Amino acid sequence: MAAGAGSLPELEAVAWRRRIDERSLRLRERISAAYTALYITPLLVVAAVLVLIEPLLAPIALVGLFLAWVVPELFANRGAVVVRVSRRRDGGPERVAQGLLGDLLGHDERKLQRHTGLALERGRLGVWLVSEAGALLVRPGGRCVHAFCVRVADGDLPPSDRIAHLLLALREDEEGFATVANHAFVGATWRMRRRIPAVRRPALDAAAEVSRAYRG
Repeated sequence: MAAGAGSLPELEAVAWRRRIDERSLRLRERISAAYTALYITPLLVVAAVLVLIEPLLAPIALVGLFLAWVVPELFANRGAVVVRVSRRRDGGPERVAQGLLGDLLGHDERKLQRHTGLALERGRLGVWLVSEAGALLVRPGGRCVHAFCVRVADGDLPPSDRIAHLLLALREDEEGFATVANHAFVGATWRMRRRIPAVRRPALDAAAEVSRAYRG
């Protein structure tokens, strides 16, 4: 997959990957739902059968129900890593980087980023929340979220500088950005909200609210 005009040069490093688009995202959502069901359905069936056979086995059935709840939570936890709170650096370079990042954002988005650490960006595929280590993509309707892990090569940059680099890459080529990034999770927005740090949740709530009426 060659990088053409308006494409990210990093695409050359992942030439074997098929370019992400609306169709491929929907396919991943269906596969993830089926994969999760494959895990939890046997646990639910076993729990129901145990209770039907012998009500005294209810405690064991509860273990099965607990595992059925934990498995999707573990999947969501893996995706939440991309927006975990990093160690802040509040020195001069970060203050300068925060000012430059603020210039890339609208008033509401700037305020949200300074409070939560996530930059909200509307795209064709949905509403993005960009962090220094990756991004969340809240799909139209607000019920589904994808998590992408991607980093800037220079790890010595201040957090806001890394966010700005990723934001500019996203604006240059949204589908290319999603292709270069490593896909970490897709699932329910409410489940992801439970796993991300509390300081990040207002940003996810805002993205979900925007995406409910969002047409791309």
